[in-house]
Amino acid sequence: MPELVEVSDPADPRLIDYLHLTDAELRRKVEAGRGLFIAESVPVIRRALASGHRIRSMLLTAKRYRQLADAVRDRDLVVYVAPQDILNRVVGFDLHRGAVALAERAAEAELSSLVPTTRFLAVLEGINDLENLGAIFRSAAGLGVEGVLLDPTCADPYHRRVVRVSMGTVLQLPFLRVAEWPDVLDVLQHGGFTVVALSPRPDAVEMASVEPPDRVVLMLGAEGPGLSDEALRRADLVVRIPMSGDVDSLNVGHAAAIAFHHFRPVDERP
Repeated sequence: MPELVEVSDPADPRLIDYLHLTDAELRRKVEAGRGLFIAESVPVIRRALASGHRIRSMLLTAKRYRQLADAVRDRDLVVYVAPQDILNRVVGFDLHRGAVALAERAAEAELSSLVPTTRFLAVLEGINDLENLGAIFRSAAGLGVEGVLLDPTCADPYHRRVVRVSMGTVLQLPFLRVAEWPDVLDVLQHGGFTVVALSPRPDAVEMASVEPPDRVVLMLGAEGPGLSDEALRRADLVVRIPMSGDVDSLNVGHAAAIAFHHFRPVDERP
């Protein structure tokens, strides 16, 4: 059973871990080689609980505690319950969802385990917009992607905004950051994957005309610069989503969802 603690003072020393929460500060709070992250809102906390991440504690309004009571009934953790204004003063921002939890980061996936066991992976280069990264993870989780690889310049998938925008799906999908970029593409190709790059450039093949390969890596770049020349050079195929009017491309989060839907394995489709 969780330990339930009612709090009425924002200076309560038991809330020290929640005081002026920032992602940078949490990354510095490392135990056993892992930092912490913030799960915000009832749906995201539920996904965090289901994902196997260790939840340290929760800070909730009474209403949100009632909504989460069934999920934490058998959990060994501390639940702090406080009025909304106390929550806001403690964490340092408007926590209008009334629910936040501190959880431990999990170990990243291993490339050696993903290559032989998966058929559909996403590779991200330079995706440092937090909302775009969260949206990509949400689409990936819902459209059959089995793992995500990030180059060294991508944003932190455990950032509070990424976790929130992804609706917690980033906590369910295996991912890893690869230092050997873009050499990791050679590893994937040698492992039997076809590397497909998504780009708006006019000489790319229209995506709708491409039959999804049996095993595919879909590579996406940041808005504006897109994929680097070196990443494009190493791709087996470069595809584009044809656009109408004078629009040259979509937001990368929207483009990712369309591409994930097109390339998901046929037997994984509803």
